[in-house]
Amino acid sequence: MSHSNNLSAIKLTHRIAAEEDIPKIIALMQASIEFNMKSFLSQSEIEAAKETMGVDRTLIEDETYFVIETLHQNETVMVGCGGWGKRKTLYGGDHTKGRDDSFSDPTKDAARIRAMYTHPDWTRLGIGTLLLELGENAARDVGFKLIELGSTLAGEPLYYKRGYREVSRETQIADNGAENIIIKMAKKL
Repeated sequence: MSHSNNLSAIKLTHRIAAEEDIPKIIALMQASIEFNMKSFLSQSEIEAAKETMGVDRTLIEDETYFVIETLHQNETVMVGCGGWGKRKTLYGGDHTKGRDDSFSDPTKDAARIRAMYTHPDWTRLGIGTLLLELGENAARDVGFKLIELGSTLAGEPLYYKRGYREVSRETQIADNGAENIIIKMAKKL
């Protein structure tokens, strides 16, 4: 599927994700992980990344997770998803080890950009930028002054372009023995 890089050629809409969106979100995440990371990671590194990536139902329950849709061939299609977190967990899905689901204090803690994915057929159309803007604006609206995220190598160029700077870099060894690099990045709101 080929799409014009002209944003005026497609109309993107967004809404808060709902519980019933989870199966489509999972399918979009799996396609994104499998295809969008290929130019950055080996297949074993992609498998390693899957250990920390996936649906985080607290984002959906907190109403801080968005789906991006467009009309394609007279059908509404989910082309991206992502959001922001007001909890201390930096990255990962429901299954990720070491989660901290306590709420962050906007006066002293950072909000989090979380779980951003674009369907491989719809990359380079501004979906990631739109998701960042939605998350940053929502976090700013409730008083956060700083926002952080845990980036993969594939996401780092976009986040850097949008004003995020590296705070630290962590290498985890996955169950398959491959490295999973997580880059903590931050930006003032």
